[in-house]
Amino acid sequence: MSTQPASAPRPTVAAPRPAAPLAPSLRTAPSALNAYPWYLRFSWLLALGGGIIAYIVTFVIMLLTRNPTMVPTVLLVGAATIPLTVLLFAQSSKVGSLVPTRIVLVTAVLGGLFGICAAGLEEAIAGIALGKASVLLVGIIEESAKLVVPLIVLALAHRVTRGGGIVIGIASATGFAVLETMGYGFNALLSKNGGLGALDATLVLRGILVPAGHVAWTGAICAALWYLVETTHKGRGVLALVVSYAGAIVLHTAWDATTSGILHLLIGLVSVAALVTLTILAHRAFVRRSASALDAGSPEPVSARP
Repeated sequence: MSTQPASAPRPTVAAPRPAAPLAPSLRTAPSALNAYPWYLRFSWLLALGGGIIAYIVTFVIMLLTRNPTMVPTVLLVGAATIPLTVLLFAQSSKVGSLVPTRIVLVTAVLGGLFGICAAGLEEAIAGIALGKASVLLVGIIEESAKLVVPLIVLALAHRVTRGGGIVIGIASATGFAVLETMGYGFNALLSKNGGLGALDATLVLRGILVPAGHVAWTGAICAALWYLVETTHKGRGVLALVVSYAGAIVLHTAWDATTSGILHLLIGLVSVAALVTLTILAHRAFVRRSASALDAGSPEPVSARP
């Protein structure tokens, strides 16, 4: 008698696994990226408005009280307002700051102190050796002195300053410009035909010219320097660095060597155009990197990574 084989057990069908949550994509990135507070994004406008009000108030108080101890305050506020505004404009993109604040502050302080001391010493030596012809070396001396601290930052902290070369350059130039403007203002105050009127004129004029001078030139050089380190096209990087460094020296020397208002206006327009263009490009690159980091699931901004 034949026996029928036992029926085989029915195969069990595994329950479908829940779909893994989609990684954040560029479609959802903008809402997360735009969480950057508006008052930080537009901090440069707040600095500009607050600085102008602070300068007017401190200057008026100094006039009314005739208190000489107010002079350092007026010098500092008047010299720092515009450079700080430019620095914050470069630092604050629509999704976050390009470079950690602590590095910006250290660069501004040390870059300014070292740059002004080194340039002052070298220019004095050049003046003794060459006389009036030493004006032709001022551009080389100052543009080189302002690069020392940014080079150290690049060597020690490139990972957290990636793409932020223009901010580092502007920070170093900001420290330099503030100290230099304070010096010129103090000289105007004590000069034979000077006084408070000359002090005010010097601070206002040099403040207006700052975006067309030190911050634009050093910012452009450092933007090219960071690009050279980061790009795979080293030939382009070298060319950009050579052009920016030589261009800054030529513009600086031409500014110092001439009194032509037309030439000064032309130099200023070229410098400001370069500053704004490089800043916008740096901001766009930072937004793309931030979106890519969000797309990969990184919870922190690019500039905040160790």
